[in-house]
Amino acid sequence: MAASKDAAVNKPGSAQAADKDAPAAKGVTRSKGIAVLEGLLDKHRAPVIPLPELPDKIEPAKNADWKTHWLSKLRRRHAIIGASFLGLVAIPATLASLYMAFIAVDQYHSSTSFAVRSIEGGVSSDILGMFTQASAGSTISDSYILMDYILSERMVEVADRKFKLEYMYATRGLDYFYGIGSEIPIEDKLEYWRNMVTVSFDHASGIMQVTVKAFDPKQAREMAQFIVDQSDNLVNSLSLAARNDVLRAAQDEVLAGEARLSKARAGLREYRDRSQEVDPVEGAKIALQLIGSLEQQLTQLNADLATAKSQMGDDTPRIRVLKTRIESLEQQIAVERQRLGTGDNAGVSTARDTSAQDVAGRIAQFEELETEREFAERAYTAALTSLEKARLEANNRQRYLALFIEPTLSEMAQYPSRLLNVFLVTLGLLFAWGIGVMSYYNIRDRA
Repeated sequence: MAASKDAAVNKPGSAQAADKDAPAAKGVTRSKGIAVLEGLLDKHRAPVIPLPELPDKIEPAKNADWKTHWLSKLRRRHAIIGASFLGLVAIPATLASLYMAFIAVDQYHSSTSFAVRSIEGGVSSDILGMFTQASAGSTISDSYILMDYILSERMVEVADRKFKLEYMYATRGLDYFYGIGSEIPIEDKLEYWRNMVTVSFDHASGIMQVTVKAFDPKQAREMAQFIVDQSDNLVNSLSLAARNDVLRAAQDEVLAGEARLSKARAGLREYRDRSQEVDPVEGAKIALQLIGSLEQQLTQLNADLATAKSQMGDDTPRIRVLKTRIESLEQQIAVERQRLGTGDNAGVSTARDTSAQDVAGRIAQFEELETEREFAERAYTAALTSLEKARLEANNRQRYLALFIEPTLSEMAQYPSRLLNVFLVTLGLLFAWGIGVMSYYNIRDRA
């Protein structure tokens, strides 16, 4: 270190540079010194030397073991997947194909088309319009009622009584899948019926198509014709019920008006029997004419009496006769006037007692009965008019079944759809198997 310092001092032109590098040199020298001292002090300690990696000759053996384990595990997994595919997809699909090809019995179908129509509305100009154009009255609800009836338990019961469904759809050969069992409950028969009878409905045109399947083409057509007949009966019953609902209110009004008119006529007839006159107004006119005639006679007699008194005495027979006749006429006039009315001086009790005898009371009673009869007749006439209108409206709203495709007779079996059924079965099994495998390995990897 002294030699280096002397060399630095003796060199010309480097004194300034040496002054600048002096601190750095001191630090480096110090660090080296410290390192030398530490090395001298720690000679008894062995330096930590990292071990070299294992030679490459050992790695191929471990890699070979790992590959062997992985390949065996992969082979086991593939074996399980293959076995599950074979047992859950391949074998069932093969059995389904064999069943459809050699065991499933041929089925024939019969189709028919009809629509529920209403008479209301204008007549169509062409035949096609009679079936396709919508009527003014809404028949959609009736069509849906008919659809529910065809696929209902009631239809199954009626069809079973006529065709014996257990015999008609009995199992043929080994085809137990498409055949019906024996002595089964009505619920199972209904489920089988809905598989063999298909109903489709076009909401826009209102056309309903029914397809019936059976093991014999003639039986299929007979069953389709039976469904058409039962549907026609149902539509007729619905039409009759709707017609009766429309007419019921009008008929009730007619019955009420008829009863009121009969009562009014009976009261008027009873009055005429009691008073022994057809019309008290006409009787009053006759009574007035009679009173006028009697008053005219009384006036003449009074004139004759005045003339006789001017010529004779009061005790003469002629004057006595005239006075007697005058008294009789006056009494007769009073009686006739009493028949016309009781007068203002009559009491209430007298009026009540003579109201049935005097003309005024009889006219009042007659007018009341006549007014009731007239109102009853007008109400009865209005009820008859309403009934006629209701009858026309009910006739216009009458429903009927428009059959435009008779039940067909099939010549070639179109059911069951063998290829389609095999494809669907295979696709379903494959789909279920795939979901099961993925779910299993997903759960296994997460466990």
